[in-house]
Amino acid sequence: MSTTTTDTKRPAAAAPKTAAGKAADYLDQRTSVGVAVKEFARKIFPDHWSFMLGEFALYSFVVLLISGVFLALFFQPSMALVYYEGENPASMHGELMSIAFASTLDLSFEVRGGLLMRQIHHWAALVFMASIVTHMMRVFFTGAFRKPRELNWLVGMLLMILGLLAGFSGYSLPDDVLSGNGLRITDGVVKSIPIIGSYMSYFIFGGEFPGEHIIARLFTVHILLVPALILALIGLHLFLMVLHKHTQFPGGGRTDKNVVGYPLFPVYAAKMGGNFFLTFGVLALMGATMSINNVWNYGPYDPSPVGAGAQPDWYMLFLEGSLRLMPGQTEYVIAGYTLSLNVLIPAVIIPGLLFTFLFVYPFVEAKVTGDTREHHVLDRPRNVPVRTGLGVAFLTAFIILAVAGSNDLVATHFQMSLNAITWALRILFFVGPVIAFWITKRICLGLQRKDRELVLHGHESGRIVRFANGEYIEVHTPLDDQERWLRVNYDAYKPLEIAPATDARGVKRKGYKADKRWQRLSKFFFEDRVEPVTPSELAAAHSHGEHDSLGSVHEQHDALPAGASSTEQER
Repeated sequence: MSTTTTDTKRPAAAAPKTAAGKAADYLDQRTSVGVAVKEFARKIFPDHWSFMLGEFALYSFVVLLISGVFLALFFQPSMALVYYEGENPASMHGELMSIAFASTLDLSFEVRGGLLMRQIHHWAALVFMASIVTHMMRVFFTGAFRKPRELNWLVGMLLMILGLLAGFSGYSLPDDVLSGNGLRITDGVVKSIPIIGSYMSYFIFGGEFPGEHIIARLFTVHILLVPALILALIGLHLFLMVLHKHTQFPGGGRTDKNVVGYPLFPVYAAKMGGNFFLTFGVLALMGATMSINNVWNYGPYDPSPVGAGAQPDWYMLFLEGSLRLMPGQTEYVIAGYTLSLNVLIPAVIIPGLLFTFLFVYPFVEAKVTGDTREHHVLDRPRNVPVRTGLGVAFLTAFIILAVAGSNDLVATHFQMSLNAITWALRILFFVGPVIAFWITKRICLGLQRKDRELVLHGHESGRIVRFANGEYIEVHTPLDDQERWLRVNYDAYKPLEIAPATDARGVKRKGYKADKRWQRLSKFFFEDRVEPVTPSELAAAHSHGEHDSLGSVHEQHDALPAGASSTEQER
């Protein structure tokens, strides 16, 4: 037995530390940050392209912050009127305009790189909202909002609404004709709110529209209030994601108790860094080559010129379309107050219903399933037909409203009647989502039945064999374990079962009516369903009596000469 002794008076020489190592050691000794870094570095992230959608939103927001700081250094949020003395563009020289519009022109033509930064900022805003919307769609259709992630779903919804507010407050700042029309619509929407609308408008604009303070107030909201809230919610969103661990798509070895993927360091960190620079590069390329929001083409704000082609950015187009579809003869005066249903319904009630649907859906689904378990493996959309159908119906309504927001462009480009287009879209807004829901649900059920057929019988091989008794059959290729597991490992929920209306003593049970309503809603969700294949069904499907001998036939077939046929082999 041998032992190793160490001279305590002379410690072993340590490797010399670099400057970075010394700084890291200094910080770790005073904050214990090394423990957190070590734990976070071990976090596993699954590898799937759809998980990049949330990252694109984050990287676009970083680009927004970087370009926004540059723009804020030169933009002057004042509505004081001046005569523009700049030489570019020539069409604006000598025009009366606000300082905000004049500083936007100077930023575009006088500041080096200013126009590039403006366009990068605007494209990043559009990509930011597109990434959030597609990310939320992925979360919805795959059921990533289920327990324990309901709170994170609400955080994501708030981030999307704040993104809308950031976009609206941002493109209103130049004080041009297009953004001024948007503010005019906003003033009308606020005033349509019963009783308090006129007071709210006076408070927002600092007097009668347009007032003298709205641009300065929007500037504060755009560069201070909304970004601070977005940063706070992003931090909360990432904290909850790390706390709950990442969701993952179904597959071999993936359960609700593990995560299969790559560690944060070095694999995922390298991917994230590469994706950030790719996102930044694409946005810079778009800003340099694709012109957007050329405010000098519209001119300074003037309430009189409003023509075709005056559309907001795509994420606000649904609100514009909702206003255009609503009939105008719906104003009523009640007790001296004007009730403008032609604005209140399309601009307040319909968006309110759409966003309320998204906010409450996770809790509604949890109630109708009666499922209180934690879920970390995602659903295949086909296995939840009603949820998938509702999501497609929601998107259909959104697309119809977005098209309605450009009904004038559709009419002029395709030489169609504007009234005919409007009436067609009015009908489609009510009929289209219902049709989309029904078609999507039937497709999902059909795909589930196809999965059952594949599990029970396998893939068609195109090979026909004949038995001695003259019977012809097609040989199917059985599924491997991974493919079979993917098609059978899902929950086919059944409608809720509730207690009787009366208890054992014949007394009416409290809450029975509410339970009955939830049961009816649960039937809507799960009455039409396809049960996954059970082990007994699989065993019965694979027992074919005489046909089971085909296993040896396969081996013989492999040994046949190249010109021999399967039919000859069976005979």
